[in-house]
Amino acid sequence: MSNLFIPNPKEAESIHIIREVAAQFERPVLLFSGGKDSITLVRLAQKAFFPAKIPFPLLHVDTGHNFPETIEFRDQLVKELGLELIVRNVQDSIDQGKVREEKGRYASRNSLQTTTLLDAIEEFKFDACIGGARRDEEKARAKERVFSVRDDFGQWDEKNQRPELFDMLNGKIHVGQNVRVFPISNWTELDVWEYIRTENIAIPSIYFAHKREVFFRDGLIWTANEHVYREAHEEVTEKWVRFRTVGDMTCTAAVLSEAVSLDDVVNEIRQSTLSERGARIDDKRSEAAMETRKKVGYF
Repeated sequence: MSNLFIPNPKEAESIHIIREVAAQFERPVLLFSGGKDSITLVRLAQKAFFPAKIPFPLLHVDTGHNFPETIEFRDQLVKELGLELIVRNVQDSIDQGKVREEKGRYASRNSLQTTTLLDAIEEFKFDACIGGARRDEEKARAKERVFSVRDDFGQWDEKNQRPELFDMLNGKIHVGQNVRVFPISNWTELDVWEYIRTENIAIPSIYFAHKREVFFRDGLIWTANEHVYREAHEEVTEKWVRFRTVGDMTCTAAVLSEAVSLDDVVNEIRQSTLSERGARIDDKRSEAAMETRKKVGYF
């Protein structure tokens, strides 16, 4: 790890939060998607406990529709760092009849992850789930505290949150409750990318410009593959694209790009007029799409 002792206020705050999680909770877990934010969390956790290993597992809720490059990167990272990885699959929730597969033009498994996540929390009795959500991403996420309490049903109440004055993080919870923790809540997309560049952190190749088969719908660039519904008149073309945010293939749009290095990516983001979540197809369902999902247990 480079730059271990170079002062960085946001890094220091995030490391403090991660250490508080380890100190205050019995069974924390880091939610890992293979995206840039969760990769950044892994680096921060490494620094928080260096030279020891990260003392809690990673959990990936796999929709089954993830980009192959992301899954390959996930497995390689876990192997290199010697981390414990728990994978729970949305397909199992479908097979068990707990959730129903969506059909049609905007079909996605994104919202189905909630049931799989809540089942995993119950299975392993996790009392704190660390995630890479940031306040600059979306309106509902801007409302949340760093320690965000969920009730016995995994639900979030935006009107019932604890004050966090003077960086005091209150992790006391009742039996059945758990806490979602956001160590990089105060970071921006640009902060994350500049940190990745400074730390020279490896990321999946889909974050860089590459040729991919895509089609255009609703002003967005959709990936053409067997998991994404496409109508006969929607023509597939090959374009140079990259992804600013990585969900699964059914809910993440690409952007036209020629950025093939971290410097290129940082410069592109500095000049972009499109928000990061502007490339998330699932956020287009309604103005309150994210808040609605969070209220029923989504991360």
